[in-house]
Amino acid sequence: MPPDFPVNHSRPHVKVAVDRGIAWIRMDRPEKRNAMNPTMNRSMIEVLDALELDERCSVVVLTGTGESFSAGMDIKEYFRDTDHLPPLARNRVYRAAADWQWRRLRLYPKPTIAMVNGWCLGGGFTPMIACDIAISASDAKFSLSEINWGIIPAGNVAKALATVMNSRAALYYIMTGEMFDGRKAAEFGLVNEAVPRDVLETRTHEIALTLAGKNAITLRQAKISFKNVQDMDWETADDYLRAKQEEGRALDSERGREKGMREFLDEKVLKPGLGTSKS
Repeated sequence: MPPDFPVNHSRPHVKVAVDRGIAWIRMDRPEKRNAMNPTMNRSMIEVLDALELDERCSVVVLTGTGESFSAGMDIKEYFRDTDHLPPLARNRVYRAAADWQWRRLRLYPKPTIAMVNGWCLGGGFTPMIACDIAISASDAKFSLSEINWGIIPAGNVAKALATVMNSRAALYYIMTGEMFDGRKAAEFGLVNEAVPRDVLETRTHEIALTLAGKNAITLRQAKISFKNVQDMDWETADDYLRAKQEEGRALDSERGREKGMREFLDEKVLKPGLGTSKS
């Protein structure tokens, strides 16, 4: 279970607690269903930068305070309040959102889990999908509501959806704006699992501890490689993956590959697919 105390990485509208290698990041505007405004976006960039170098942190969990994951972008502060700004100033506000919601999270060097504890609307889809793993409360509410107030799912929401949902399901909810629950989200592949709300944190914690127990270099190479090869042709992907394999061996001070091979081939204590190296 996540601790209730903040640590020094907390920022305005973002709370952070670190416990047993897991950093729990909470978007913290419960009165606005954790809608993401420019202040939260700047805070998230600072938090992710800090946790990347924090040796106490092996895994990051992203969630929201209260009954919501995130209601998406703050319509007033992100849109109406920026309409009068010069284009370069307005683009700077938009860029700060993109910097953490997908540029930073998608290839973050540490494992990331989105814990969807409630409402997830519009722009809230992007950071959720950018995380490596997503676990949802079965009664969480999802909606791409943009169509109902005259805009499209921009901010790379549509691009993010296309990476995890089939086209029929994605287009249906983009075009109708209808709401669906966590069970449907799991059925569509939008999240990995939907579990009862009372076990959501326990299940997320269990997965986070599993990830924290893996070889950190190998885990990072595996996740980043998978995400990058999706847009490559087969020959390019083959060359890239071989290079990433060699890079991982060079960076891994724990010598995980050598230990695993020794335990499997020589010591006969490791069964690939049935356990993790004991070294």
